[in-house]
Amino acid sequence: MQETPVCLRVGELLPYSMSDSNTTNFTNPSTFILLGVPGLEAAHIWISIPLCTMYAIAVLGNFTILFIVKREPSLHGPMFYFLCMLAVTDLVMCTSTLPKMLSIFWFNSREISFSACLTQMYFIHCFSGMESGILVAMAFDRYVAICHPLRHSTILTNSVVAKIGLAVVLRSGILTLPYPFLARRWPYCRTNIIPHFCCGHIAVVNLACADIRISSYYGLFDIVFETGMDVFFITMSYTQILRAIFQLPTKDARLKTFGTCISHICAISALYIPDFLSSLIHRFGHNVPRHFLVLFGSVYLLVPPVLHPIIYGVRTKQIRGRLLQLFTHNKT
Repeated sequence: MQETPVCLRVGELLPYSMSDSNTTNFTNPSTFILLGVPGLEAAHIWISIPLCTMYAIAVLGNFTILFIVKREPSLHGPMFYFLCMLAVTDLVMCTSTLPKMLSIFWFNSREISFSACLTQMYFIHCFSGMESGILVAMAFDRYVAICHPLRHSTILTNSVVAKIGLAVVLRSGILTLPYPFLARRWPYCRTNIIPHFCCGHIAVVNLACADIRISSYYGLFDIVFETGMDVFFITMSYTQILRAIFQLPTKDARLKTFGTCISHICAISALYIPDFLSSLIHRFGHNVPRHFLVLFGSVYLLVPPVLHPIIYGVRTKQIRGRLLQLFTHNKT
């Protein structure tokens, strides 16, 4: 899920004066300048309040999920192992961008080194792909639990879960490697000012004074291959799940079985709907203000990490019960 480029017009984006080093020719800059939300610099403090609140909810919620699963032996199963992987991914995903974003908003700390920018780029794209892959693994877990319930424990053993997790990590890690390598090889001789709050791949290479079609084509390939493959496997899993559900004899049995998938469907929606809307806005919303595009990008990065622990905390009986038990125990 790649960041879409935001057009760069330095004269419109900078309300403050720049040093000559930001506009004169250079081959590879030692630092980039992140503008935050271009055009809304005066409102950065106010923008930071809801974003900081969302970040705090995401960190607290995902750490709570990890704590409860670790403490409760009855939750040591495939679905909850995948949920822990999702929680860790969400934590890394939002932590790779939000602290720097808040430092821009609060302390006007706009500089980021070239190496740190490439590292942030890698983490953003790697863990967004990893998040999608984990949702595929969770869809497979639901498929086995509903279509082959008697074989669930023998199919999804701990070693199989570990191998699936390793495959998700390796796939995203390898497919993301070309992003920083391609970005590093381009010469940057126009400007080092990024009209965004983070170092997305296209947002960075769009500053290069070279033909960046290789980067663009690879980004398109990654979207089609990685996201397309994930959506395909999720769709296939739920096709089989729905077929099995409709074969159940009673309406209550069908509703109860489908209810075990609601949390996962909500988690999928929390990830793919903002991503789909972001793609539509960037490709067809040519008259949409630049600051709206950047703000929507920040929401897209935060919505899944915020909603996933809430969804599973509310919808999953075991987690909800353990959480209530902890609060009750603390009060007594």
